[in-house]
Amino acid sequence: MFSTAFLDLPPFVAAAGTVRLPGSKSISNRVLLLAALAEGTTTVHDLLDSDDTRVMLDALRALGCGVELSGSTVRIHGLNGKLHTPQATLFLGNAGTAMRPLTAALSLLGGDFELSGVPRMHERPIGDLVDALTQLGCQIDYLGNPGYPPLRIHPVAPAHLTLDAPIRVRGDVSSQFLTALLLALPLVAVRDITIDVVGELISKPYIEITLNLLARFGIAVQRDGWQRFTIPAGSRYRSPGEIHVEADASSASYFIALGALAATGGPLRIEGVGAESIQGDIRFIEAARQMGANVESGPNWLQVARGAWPLKAIDLDANHIPDAAMTLAVMALHADGPSTLRNIASWRVKETDRIDAMAAELRKLGATVEDGPDFIRVHPLAATDWRAARIKTYDDHRVAMCFSLAAFNPAGLPVRILDPHCVAKTFPDYFETLFTVIDVPEIPVICIDGPTASGKGTLAVEVAHELGYHYLDSGSLYRVTGLAMRRRGLEPEPAHEAEIAALAETLPLQFDKGKVMLAGEDVSDAIRTEAAGMDASRVSALPAVRAALLSLQKRFRRLPGLVADGRDMGTVIFPDAVLKVFLTASAVQRAERRHKQLISKGISTTLDSLRADLEARDARDSSRSVAPLKPAQDARRLDNSQLSIAQSVEQVLNWWQEAQPFESS
Repeated sequence: MFSTAFLDLPPFVAAAGTVRLPGSKSISNRVLLLAALAEGTTTVHDLLDSDDTRVMLDALRALGCGVELSGSTVRIHGLNGKLHTPQATLFLGNAGTAMRPLTAALSLLGGDFELSGVPRMHERPIGDLVDALTQLGCQIDYLGNPGYPPLRIHPVAPAHLTLDAPIRVRGDVSSQFLTALLLALPLVAVRDITIDVVGELISKPYIEITLNLLARFGIAVQRDGWQRFTIPAGSRYRSPGEIHVEADASSASYFIALGALAATGGPLRIEGVGAESIQGDIRFIEAARQMGANVESGPNWLQVARGAWPLKAIDLDANHIPDAAMTLAVMALHADGPSTLRNIASWRVKETDRIDAMAAELRKLGATVEDGPDFIRVHPLAATDWRAARIKTYDDHRVAMCFSLAAFNPAGLPVRILDPHCVAKTFPDYFETLFTVIDVPEIPVICIDGPTASGKGTLAVEVAHELGYHYLDSGSLYRVTGLAMRRRGLEPEPAHEAEIAALAETLPLQFDKGKVMLAGEDVSDAIRTEAAGMDASRVSALPAVRAALLSLQKRFRRLPGLVADGRDMGTVIFPDAVLKVFLTASAVQRAERRHKQLISKGISTTLDSLRADLEARDARDSSRSVAPLKPAQDARRLDNSQLSIAQSVEQVLNWWQEAQPFESS
């Protein structure tokens, strides 16, 4: 998961392969609450691991619910409709699927609770739900602006609730209000309880999910169209024992769209959800087909390939797929005419005002966009009209994921996603998953070369961290090869050259926050011994080993990018790197740094001897016959003798920004 300030997506040209989707957020949080309210223990498989499910699990624990989590499986020991903790303060982030249902359930369970969230949650309306609950006799106070969280819920005895008259709730703002009542009212169903929906019910497929899951937990809601719902007297939650969470159909929309845009050499396969899903957003398939996508489906999979090109413009009432429809707005950039999404007023009360957000960011890409209270119209872009854009995500996971698709464009321009971490709300590994199926013409590389003790490793680690890029410490490769060789019982001799080379080319090597990891083991200290240095020198003399490590280094070039440090990264290994930095410092300064480092480890030495050693090594490195130490012709020289690490990082990042096509604003 990327926690960087931004993530640069290089332009991609095709997509192919298989993705496995995470569990549905809508199903996950509903199931967690139902399991908590039910009698018995429920084992939930394939639970989504995201910000929204974590706040729900934290809330259930705070309420006294037993929770045993193991990977994507969780065992919930139900409360059987009775609170174990009658008082609590719950922070629910920006999770509407936690805030709304918990407000209803806790109002009926008779406790004293305070519910709050992030600032955006305090801008998302909840007044219609509170009004419906106060009809029953619940006592709820607004702690901030009337009609919005945070809330204070006061205890009310069940006997004081008014259940004989139909409960009226608006349906034209958010379907979560009705879902919250449907999930909570079985707790007090001593008689038939009727809910009347006022106005047109939006997002009906989400209510279908709620009804389906209620049935799994023993509640058979009677429905009269979409206007009246009746919970039968005597309804009681009973655990189904085990339940599996479908993969998220809303998340599938990004990969369905990706296939429609870029799966030209073969289909893109999506596993975990099929066309028979109980989730309403699976109907995104219909819209994608209208735009020309070729979509096939099985019980738990989809396959998508490009069909019509350009895509066909669409005019769609998108009320039934409010979350997934956002993806259509980006697809529309590749259509044969303007596309219009209608009846999407609910976008304005989501994690952000999504109509405004989508319109603003599409315009950054160069598009002409019209928008109104409940619609958005997107005009396609010609190849010459695309612009490299910094996409503001508004702390909205769906904005980030939608606009990642804009990296597929005929102009070959990258896209910068600001605050990419926001995808953690529903799909923490979204970008990593995306990178497994896209094909890019060039993965960006930053090379940082320089002499011994210049600080290139420290600088490279920090730059990689700031950009969310992979890191390659080339200076450790021969040492790690020597260690692996010894562990295999080999000697650094020509007789074992082929075996050592084969070992070197397949080293299971990772660099994690300055640590050198071999097959998951931290070998940072093991490769810094004098013996390891001698083995490194001997294996480096074997031509087949050098060739193997050259191949290994090039495989470190993976999306979203690479920062590599060494002595010949910019001259030999990655001569096409976007940015090459030659880092140096005076021998005196480098000796002082090395002296402090060695003294801190209890190793006795002198400044004079260190300086002499460094000068001798500089001379040897610069006069080597193979890959001598020297700056690449197009390298930026950085003397960090008088610079802090932070200043050096800032300078390299400034050079990196200069190499990007994004506008400065």
